[in-house]
Amino acid sequence: MPLKTMKIFLYRGFAILVILLIFNSQFSILNSQDWNDAIKSIYLSPVNDELALPIIHLDEPGVPSQQLLLRFDILSPIPHNLRYRILHCSRDWQPDSLDPSEFFSGPTEGAIDNYQSSFTTLIDYTNYYQQLPYPYGYFLASGNYLVQVFPEGHPDSVILSRPFYVVEDATNIDVAIDRSRSISGTFNTHQELSITVSPSAGPPTSPWASTPLLQQSDYYTVIARQNRRLDLTRILPFSNYSNSSLLYQWSPDNSFPGGNHFRYFDLSNLRATMYHVQRVEQLGGHIFAFLQPDEVKSRNVYTQYNSLNGGMRTNIRDRQNPQIEADYVWVNFSLPIERPFLDGSIHIVGDLTDWQLNDSSRMDWNPRYKAYTKRLLLKQGYYSYQLIFLPAGETQGQTSRIEGDHFEMTNSYTIFVYYRPPGARFDRLVGLVETTP
Repeated sequence: MPLKTMKIFLYRGFAILVILLIFNSQFSILNSQDWNDAIKSIYLSPVNDELALPIIHLDEPGVPSQQLLLRFDILSPIPHNLRYRILHCSRDWQPDSLDPSEFFSGPTEGAIDNYQSSFTTLIDYTNYYQQLPYPYGYFLASGNYLVQVFPEGHPDSVILSRPFYVVEDATNIDVAIDRSRSISGTFNTHQELSITVSPSAGPPTSPWASTPLLQQSDYYTVIARQNRRLDLTRILPFSNYSNSSLLYQWSPDNSFPGGNHFRYFDLSNLRATMYHVQRVEQLGGHIFAFLQPDEVKSRNVYTQYNSLNGGMRTNIRDRQNPQIEADYVWVNFSLPIERPFLDGSIHIVGDLTDWQLNDSSRMDWNPRYKAYTKRLLLKQGYYSYQLIFLPAGETQGQTSRIEGDHFEMTNSYTIFVYYRPPGARFDRLVGLVETTP
């Protein structure tokens, strides 16, 4: 083989090898990395309001739907080809039998084409963002929805899933929050909800919609949630009629523990310690932030101040674009206590742990320091959280053990009203309201 031909052959072979290595490196991350650890800072909210619930109001047929913004980071400098799809679900979040053409007039699947690589950060990541749904389409049916993200070519490998709500304003919901009326010792610690569901004066906004029959309480399901806590989500029992309204009151299920104000810390500036941050250190290409030790507040007098009620917000003080210039920080939490609890576990609960009571939020007992500790990798910004005690074998956490319960607490409550008459194929979401603290 002539020398020139051999050089061309070797050059092409080397180029093909480089391409294959790059291709394989992308999919080695996809196949081997734990996506739960790689995906961070997930937001699904209305455009320009990352603290609000992801709600779309069902408008007149033919009117383009309001837009939500899905944003998240993947801790990898290599961008992936990702796609999303939208699913319609029942009130208990199971995919139902509706065909996509029956709940949305347009594509329910598409590519996530918008991404940016991080800039001047110690930990490399890629920030993805996508407005949903398809910009010229509109929803045809109300209810619970899921947006799922998966790698292109791997539709069964869902790497993240987020709920959102499409609501038809067919009912009015009035919510009264009072201190508990119970005589069982919860008068000073619990809050009680009284909910009235009445018909809306507006016309139906969905081709599926008929005027709801409020006289048929069996067709309705009313769900209440405190502070977006999944473990404090309850189906409220119907109590009585009042003229043309449905009443949900006087039941033990309407009574919620008051809890306490959320703890809060600020990572916006890593060059100077901000609120509740004791010190910041850089070691081995990573940044570590040590929060001031938390305390057991269950015996303290209630003191009210404003917080994000479990929310989080990306923010930086010394750079321009927080989405790609904010660093990721190993945040160290600690709760000094004389001895560990033997009847349950302590969890850090809020948007920073996706409101989950699992291993990712559970604090560990450290006998050396006589404290519960936890380290989380978080993006620079504001964070609020609570320390929830989860009794062994149970699914609902308690604020009474660490935080304390106070009826004065300014909790937020979200009320969902679902309607499904006999023969209907899906649960209509005919009302939704979130109270603000």
